[in-house]
Amino acid sequence: MKKVKITVLKTTLEKELAAQFGVEGLSACSIMKEGQVFYADRTRPDGFCDGAWRSIYQYVFALANGAGQEGFFYGDWIKEPGVAISCCNDGLRPVIFKLEATDEEAVKDF
Repeated sequence: MKKVKITVLKTTLEKELAAQFGVEGLSACSIMKEGQVFYADRTRPDGFCDGAWRSIYQYVFALANGAGQEGFFYGDWIKEPGVAISCCNDGLRPVIFKLEATDEEAVKDF
């Protein structure tokens, strides 16, 4: 199993939806910051949002185990092998991540 590099590409705020459904003063995610980098394999990295992890872990696990080298979803999604672009499931302020397979072996802690 390999480590997967997770980069926070973008934090967003769906202003129209936030104005309609969000609390007063809602802003983009306060936990994740653009440019942050994490490394993961089978467990959530320290400091990584729990909700975001639940949204992207299946891609992290797949990449850590060699999937995506030929592209995901029949090659009609991401042009670069070993890469996935995913986001958390916060509909008002989604955070977008780039997930990249690495050559670094995961630590076997079991």
